[in-house]
Amino acid sequence: MTTSKPTPVKLKRSTKVVFGFASLGLLLVNGIYSALLPIFYQDYLGLAARWIGIASLVFLFWNAFNDPLFGYITDNTRSRHGRRIPYLRFTAPFLAFTFFFIWMTPADLGELGVFWWMLVTMLLYDTCYTIIGLVYSALMPELSEAEDERAQLQVSTTLFGLLGFALGFVIPELFRPKGEESPNLLMLRLAMLGVALIGMFLIILTSLKVKERKELSQGQEKMPFWDYLRYTFSSRSALILIAENFMRVLVTALVTGSIFYLADYVLQYSAIILLAFYFIPLVLGVIVSGFFRKHLGALRAQQFYLVVGGIGLISISVVPNNLLPLSIALAGFGMAGPEALTYVLFAQVVYEDELRTGQRREGAFFGTNALLTKPAQSLALALSPFILEATNFITREANDGVIMLNQPDSAIFGIKLFAGLIPGIALLIGALILIWFPIKGDYLEKIQKEILALHAEKETKYDFLKAGKNV
Repeated sequence: MTTSKPTPVKLKRSTKVVFGFASLGLLLVNGIYSALLPIFYQDYLGLAARWIGIASLVFLFWNAFNDPLFGYITDNTRSRHGRRIPYLRFTAPFLAFTFFFIWMTPADLGELGVFWWMLVTMLLYDTCYTIIGLVYSALMPELSEAEDERAQLQVSTTLFGLLGFALGFVIPELFRPKGEESPNLLMLRLAMLGVALIGMFLIILTSLKVKERKELSQGQEKMPFWDYLRYTFSSRSALILIAENFMRVLVTALVTGSIFYLADYVLQYSAIILLAFYFIPLVLGVIVSGFFRKHLGALRAQQFYLVVGGIGLISISVVPNNLLPLSIALAGFGMAGPEALTYVLFAQVVYEDELRTGQRREGAFFGTNALLTKPAQSLALALSPFILEATNFITREANDGVIMLNQPDSAIFGIKLFAGLIPGIALLIGALILIWFPIKGDYLEKIQKEILALHAEKETKYDFLKAGKNV
């Protein structure tokens, strides 16, 4: 009697494409949320900075700690529809509803009322966004054991996500009021309603097309919460990858936040042109990431991209201004690696953990990753104004409300510091951290073979249970 060798699941091309639709919907909604929220409440509604600061502080804590909480909840969900798809499908309408109501603040609430409206809608929206983003990320390692299949899913996710991110800048620019003493928010609110419905539709469409492999978690006992945390934080592979990802999140926040400073004060031309120099190589880098992954492996390809991006960013601080767009293009290409390969590496961590614990705990790692990397966004937010102040940057307020394009040399250096040198060094540190990532070589091959055998065993047991129920 011969037994067939376990083989990884092959996915249809249509599944890989539709899988990216949810990323488009999520990042379209969240891109607008991130870009529009401050100016909407401070400039259009007149909310004082101190109230926005308090709301942001409360939001920071909830935004960080809700990820591992919902990771635990979704990992331990038992449903005939699966552990992920129900959350993806049935939370999407609430995401649309809460996103729309962020922009529906009544005009007669008063400052304190506007503050509470902002805070409550922010927290409700983030709860929905966290649930969907978490289960969406957790789906990818489950869909196929084949690295090629997962990498193609990630490319689809990244390309659609970049489109959503770009539209997150364009749509508010088209519909927000400009230069009006009492801004009319009707068109903006109608546009936000349209965005909410489109985002909801794209997420639900993904949930209808993508099917969970329920056999992988069928019969899985609920793990006590403290054991859940212990296994997660004792995973050396996970902690090393999260440390590298911390650097990536820090760099992304610094680079995207510095584009306008480089365009306005260093190069003094349109930020749209500078964004094109960054995003076009980023998209190209994502498209060709499969080539580097196949020839170098996912880990070495990630390190290659990080080094290329680090060199491009560091060069911003030393090259003549006329060469800065080329440095930014090199940095954009290098940032494609973390976008296209990070979750491929996280899938390896999930498989290693499944062999160790016998359980599927994707939510544990993606939730912990969010918990430990979100402070990088706050660090980036605080770092740039501190550097600008230390290098004598002249603000509009200090210049009688007029923008000061001809900044002192020290301020120009400060801009190049947080736009190039600091994030460039962070990327190189990220590449160095991955030297200690243990899932590689023979150990990676061992995990890939054992996980296929384990999944084949789980599938056999699941089929047997289904047959028994149908008797």
